[in-house]
Amino acid sequence: MENQEIEKEFEEVIVNIGRVTKVVKGGRRFRFTALVVIGDKKGTVGYGFGKAKEVPDAIKKAVDDAHKNLVKVNIKGTTIAHDIEHKFNASRIVLRPASEGTGVIAGGAARPVLELAGVQDVLCKSIGSNNPNNLVRCAIQALTRIKA
Repeated sequence: MENQEIEKEFEEVIVNIGRVTKVVKGGRRFRFTALVVIGDKKGTVGYGFGKAKEVPDAIKKAVDDAHKNLVKVNIKGTTIAHDIEHKFNASRIVLRPASEGTGVIAGGAARPVLELAGVQDVLCKSIGSNNPNNLVRCAIQALTRIKA
């Protein structure tokens, strides 16, 4: 009962669903991966990765994993406190505070991370690899580095 209440306060967004193949002697075995971002739009955000034989099972595993990877983010009003640039593997992300009413200007997998963290006005540029897994992790790490 208590666990269901916790899940209701978080919104979830499926960022990526992929099909992976294992080639065996008898043919190909397909499995599905899911990348999910969850957040409460009040400064808490997390991501999870799940893999299973069916898509719904992979999504459920990813959501469970996301609940284990929640982090707090410092938000100043509706935006972030200062500019930040962060690199994760081949993905690089640049976040800049924006004036009120600008909205979330971000592309790819960084947008759901910023929206679910509760940032309403921000400019974001992703440079380099646009791999969804790397972009999500890069965006979350960048947000955690912001000083209040």
